[in-house]
Amino acid sequence: MSYLTESLKIEMLMMIGYGDRARTHCEVVRLFRETHPDLPPLNQGTISKIEAQYREMGHVRKVPSKRRAVVDDDTKLNLLLALEENPITPARQLARDSNLNHKTVLKILKYEKKRPYKMQAVQELLEDDPDRRLNKYRMLYHKQKLGM
Repeated sequence: MSYLTESLKIEMLMMIGYGDRARTHCEVVRLFRETHPDLPPLNQGTISKIEAQYREMGHVRKVPSKRRAVVDDDTKLNLLLALEENPITPARQLARDSNLNHKTVLKILKYEKKRPYKMQAVQELLEDDPDRRLNKYRMLYHKQKLGM
C-alpha cells in the first residue's frame, strides 16, 4: 500500500461514490485494476482501510506513526529509588509498581547501567573440597591416558 499516493487514494474514494450512487468494494477493485493496469492489484481490505481513514479523520494523508513514550525524570528517579531500596525486585514488578511498560523499564535500567539482582542458591565449599576435585580430575586424566 506504500505505492498509493494521496491522489490515487482520492481517486479510489471518488470511485466508491456517495449515497445511492455508491459502489461496492469489489466493483472499486475491478474498476481500479482497469484504470491502472500498471499498478499492483488492490484488495478489498485496502479500500476499506482507506475509506475508514477518510470517514474517521477527514483526509487520506499518511498518518504519522506513534512516538515513543516519554518518561519524565520523576518517574525514572522513583524507579531507581525503588531498585535501591530492594535490589532483588524483578524488573516486571518495578514496571507494575510504576505503571510503565516492562520493556521501558528495562531500557531505563540499561541506560542507567543498573541491574536488578537475582538470588542464586550456591553450595558452601568445605575445607577438603578442593582436594576432592583435584583427585577426581587426576583419576579422569589417568583413565583417559590408559584408554579406559
